[in-house]
Amino acid sequence: MVSLTTPVCDFGWRAPDFELPGTDGRSHGPAGSRGPNGLLVMFLCNHCPYVKAVLERIVRDCRELAGHGIGSIAVMANDPADYPEDSWDNMVAVARCMDFPFPYVLDESQAVAKVYGAVCTPDFFGFNARLELQYRGRLDASRREAVPGARRELFEAMLQVARTGEGPREQLPSMGCSIKWRE
Repeated sequence: MVSLTTPVCDFGWRAPDFELPGTDGRSHGPAGSRGPNGLLVMFLCNHCPYVKAVLERIVRDCRELAGHGIGSIAVMANDPADYPEDSWDNMVAVARCMDFPFPYVLDESQAVAKVYGAVCTPDFFGFNARLELQYRGRLDASRREAVPGARRELFEAMLQVARTGEGPREQLPSMGCSIKWRE
């Protein structure tokens, strides 16, 4: 397992559009997932210990952000050939078990992950109402284990985006398992 960190935020970069199949049986993309104040696009998977450590917090924060006009969507782009835990059936099971308040979609071709420049799981892209990138940082200080009482950096940043349209200028990169690219 390779651990990577995300690049710094490219403020103003526009969210590429996409439509991918969701675990709920419908297709989803940024247009239908965004809220009136912004959109959070997350690259997640089922097997990554970094994601597992914070998944409950991600669900909590996305639920709360929805109340502030921030929509969310989670993309799974890993090749499940070597990681069966990332299979479609397991995606459906995890989304149901965790009661995801956002669409969980499969990027089987990995084209969306490539156009977004996703490098790891979790990888967060926070956009304002104009779908301009304002946050490319971490959820909080947690890594492979959740840090009790950690400051909610992603949540605070997206609240700022919801209020002002702009993210914080200081952001710490997310860290996680590398995207499992097809050969």
